[in-house]
Amino acid sequence: MMGAKASLPPVFVLNSLDANVSVIDPEKWVEVQRITTGKEPHHLYLTPDEKSVVIANALGDSLTFVDPKTAQVQRTVTGIVDPYHLRFSPDMKWFITAANRLNHVDFYRWDGKDLTLVQRVPTAKTPSHLWIDSKSRTVYSTMQDSDELVAIDMATQKIKWRVKTGPMPADLYGSPDDKMLFIGLTGGKGVEVFDISSDQQPARSVQIIPTGAGAHAFRSAGDGKHLYVSNRVANSISKIDMASRTAVESYSAPGGPDCMDVSADGRYIYVGARWARKLLVIDTHEKKVIRSVNVGKSPHGVWTLDHAKR
Repeated sequence: MMGAKASLPPVFVLNSLDANVSVIDPEKWVEVQRITTGKEPHHLYLTPDEKSVVIANALGDSLTFVDPKTAQVQRTVTGIVDPYHLRFSPDMKWFITAANRLNHVDFYRWDGKDLTLVQRVPTAKTPSHLWIDSKSRTVYSTMQDSDELVAIDMATQKIKWRVKTGPMPADLYGSPDDKMLFIGLTGGKGVEVFDISSDQQPARSVQIIPTGAGAHAFRSAGDGKHLYVSNRVANSISKIDMASRTAVESYSAPGGPDCMDVSADGRYIYVGARWARKLLVIDTHEKKVIRSVNVGKSPHGVWTLDHAKR
């Protein structure tokens, strides 16, 4: 396995249908280890102290904590019900999960080590992905099977409003000024943009940015201005200018591109090819796939500590 001598931390790829994680050496670009997790690991997130990456095992009702530098398993936390998607709040006080198959969003108090369930919020059909505004005031969650966007007040843990979206909303990403929310329409052909600038009024849909069929997962390009979205059906990745709300570049990504990460220098996209069992490395300067690494079944979450600014 990869040890402390490696100059770069590993790239993690969650193999959802294998219940494990591929650990990739980012210098040799080979899989060096498989980490066993609970059933259906889909997404992962770094703890506020940056000492652990938390892997959410949806059907395993558990979290696997892993050292982001050495890939050593640190501990497993059980009793976390259906953690499909997960996120820590920017103020580092809350850990939020979306229970995709059970139709609720859960609020856990985080004390730096342990999680305590405080509130379970019933939502609508199939809460998918989460986003929290920069001031830790509002949690936004897409509803994949009822085509809705839901806003939950962080202080009261109650739903503030819900609005309709385009078909099968998935991942979402808020602009740095907290005024706009970008939502991938997996059942459509683009990214829907919502105005969330008002504290008093529900979000308002302002446009759909054409990107490609199956727009699904986002990742910041690292410059505070651009955003990548994977188009899972179109087999492409689009680069979006958040200010002009237009797609400015496109990259081929065969095999059903899903979750991504971006290298620290912003040049390379690491993306899981969901249907091809591969991790692809895309050079955004050359605009092509330059590496392909075999991983497990249905690769989903992709993450490395050595990433571009979120």
